[in-house]
Formats: sequence, structure tokens, C-alpha cells
Amino acid sequence: MVTAHGEIQTPCFIPVGTQGTVKTISPQELKDCGAEIILSNAYHLFLRPGKEVIKKAGGLHNFMSWEMPILTDSGGYQIFSLALLRKISDKGVEFQSHIDGLKHFLTPEDVIRIQNDLGSDIMMPLDECVHYPCAKDHAEVAMKRTLDWAKRSKSVARCPCLTGRQALPVARGQLLFGIVQGATYEDLRKECANRLIDMDFDGYAIGGVSVGEPKNLRYNMVNLVADLLLKDKPRYLMGVGLPEDIIEAVESGIDMFDCVVPTRYGRNGTAFTSAGKITIRNSPYIEDFAPLDPACSCYTCKNFIRAYLRHLFNVEEILGLRLVSLHNIYFYLELMRKIREAISQDRFLEFKKEFLSKYNNESG
Repeated sequence: MVTAHGEIQTPCFIPVGTQGTVKTISPQELKDCGAEIILSNAYHLFLRPGKEVIKKAGGLHNFMSWEMPILTDSGGYQIFSLALLRKISDKGVEFQSHIDGLKHFLTPEDVIRIQNDLGSDIMMPLDECVHYPCAKDHAEVAMKRTLDWAKRSKSVARCPCLTGRQALPVARGQLLFGIVQGATYEDLRKECANRLIDMDFDGYAIGGVSVGEPKNLRYNMVNLVADLLLKDKPRYLMGVGLPEDIIEAVESGIDMFDCVVPTRYGRNGTAFTSAGKITIRNSPYIEDFAPLDPACSCYTCKNFIRAYLRHLFNVEEILGLRLVSLHNIYFYLELMRKIREAISQDRFLEFKKEFLSKYNNESG
């Protein structure tokens, strides 16, 4: 996939830097791990430090010292889940900041303008994400509102008369994706996907998954939507997930993934390894002098033993969570590299079987 700040090999995993930083990991460390793109959140950056600060800094790339591609999420999910009070209408969303309680009102057009000021490479439109379980009539209203907002977002991103400036993709090379909603209802998902395809976006995302639904239902929805979406445009599964989820979704044809799991788990002392997850704080590692993952070549595994990492967590030294988070990011990006290699060699199903047989042998 080609963007204004470089090419991205797919399938890819996008480390999440919600507030302009991947927690505890420096931009150079991300590059050393093989990251080609990161994600930030327009909602959080709109609240702090504010789009004007970032705009004056020369855009988000300059502000956070990251010259490679950036995808910005609209923050729709965060508005619906974090805001203290919110009122949703066809016009947009009124909400109180979860930080200071100040009231804001954002339209789909506002969200695109914010992301234009941030200067991200891939923009996501405002959408309405519902939780599981959700009544069908509620899911249908949210899906239709998502479609209306997508159309309005595309109009403001393409029409100079609505922005008061040169058309955004010409000015900045920004790409705009459409987001497929519809909860767990197949007919709603089909309708949403087909109507978004008719609008002709630069790529398509599957939203509203990993919100509490059973895994088999999630896999069914991902399969269904991925089959509907165009094969020559990126297909992005938002907010997923665990390594086994990613491998299943790649088989369905998904190209892009993001999730907070690697760093969130890392901060809590859980590491992903070729033999499954391990919780390094646990007592079995008091005198374990092996690397975190003997099959891994990351900085953490090449330089530190499990006993030391456990010690860091138990004395609450920040280095521990940094090192495990760094390992987890590397593990995810290396998994994607191996997936791409297996696909290029036409042996993905064989790789999937081999990986899962080792990974599912979790050591605790």
C-alpha cells in the first residue's frame, strides 16, 4: 500500500500510539522492530494537546518525530465509550470530555478537518459503533448513520468548496477509508459494505468487532465482510487482536490490523512467545535464566533473562514493562513478516498450522 510517507507491506500490524506515542516505546525502537505505520487517535489529540498545537508544529509526523505513515482513527469509539455524557444525532456527536468535562460538538466534517490538520496518511471517518449484544433496530440506525457520515466525510475530503482549501487528497495525499458497521447482523453488514463500495473509498475497514461477541461469531462476520470487499483495496480489521485472531483474519483476506494488546499486556507483565503467552511476574520464573523467548531476536530476548525481567516487575521498575512491551511489539511485527513470507511462498496454511501448534502450548 502506497502512502504519502512511504509504502506499507501487507498484511501488516499497526502499533497503537493513541496519544501520539506508543506507550513506553520510542520511534527509533519501533523502526528497529520493523514498524512501517503507527496509529494515533484524533479524539484524544483533539482534546490534548489540541489540533492547533500539532498544526503549528508542522503536523503530527513532526510533532512526534515519526516520518513514516500514520493512520488516525476518528475517535468515534472513544467518544461513545469514554465521554462522560453524549448525545448522538444525524448531525454529529455532542459530548463531554472524559478529561475535564468540557462540552464539545463534532460533525463528520469536523473530524475530517481535524485529521487534515494532523496531516495523517490514512483518515478514518466518524462512525457509530454499537456494543454486543445490540438489538437489530438499534444496529440498523447506527449502520445507516455511519453510511450517511461516510458520504459526508468523503464529500468534505474531496471538495475544495467545503474545506475552503485545496482538495485534501491533492494537498496532502491523504487516504480515506470507509468503515463497515452492522453489529452481528449479516444483512446489515452486507448492505453497509455494498453501499460503501459504491462510494469508492481508498480502503475499507471492519468496525464494531471485538466488542464482547463470541469468537466464532466474530470470525463469521469478518469472513462475510472480507468476501464482499474489493480485493484490490486494503481491508482493515479494527481493534483486533490476539495472534490467533490475526492469523484467522489473514486467511479471510484481511490486510491491516491494530490493537493495544502488545503494549497493554506488556505493561502487565504478559509476554507473547512462540510457545504461547507467559506471565513473567509469576513464581516459576524466579530462577529461570533463559531468554523471554529463545526463538526471538528482539533486543529484550538477546540481552535479558526471565529471572531479571520478573525481578523488574516485582520491584516495580519501569524498565520491566518497557522491555516486555518492546518484545511484544517485535513479536507481532515479526509474526506479520513471517505471514507475508509464507503467503509469498504459497504456504500460508502450512505456516498457520505450524504456528498455532506451538503457540497453543502455553506455559503459563
